[in-house]
Amino acid sequence: MIVCMKEAITKDRVDKWLEQWGGLQPQIEAAHKRRDRSAGTMMEAGILLYKQFIAEASDSNVFDTTQQYELLPINAMERLAFIDKKPGQYACYRQLDELFIETKKRCARLRLKK
Repeated sequence: MIVCMKEAITKDRVDKWLEQWGGLQPQIEAAHKRRDRSAGTMMEAGILLYKQFIAEASDSNVFDTTQQYELLPINAMERLAFIDKKPGQYACYRQLDELFIETKKRCARLRLKK
């Protein structure tokens, strides 16, 4: 298991990461409401943002789907595989949004624990 670094999950760092998602999230939501295919492209940016944060917080150069990360919520790898297959689907957007929320909570728990 790849352990996360406590200094990488400070409230400020997590908030900055979520702020970036907060900029993308309403645009993706709006694209889905318009049934605009650009949602898939924006989702790919959101997926990359999520994976980069996990890798950086875990002192890893690249996000590796074969590894287990302490920072990931339960069954996150399966959920990411689902999201990666069809990022343009609304269900994938909802799943990614939930992963961001759950990872924020996990960061808070790990900060208290470490």
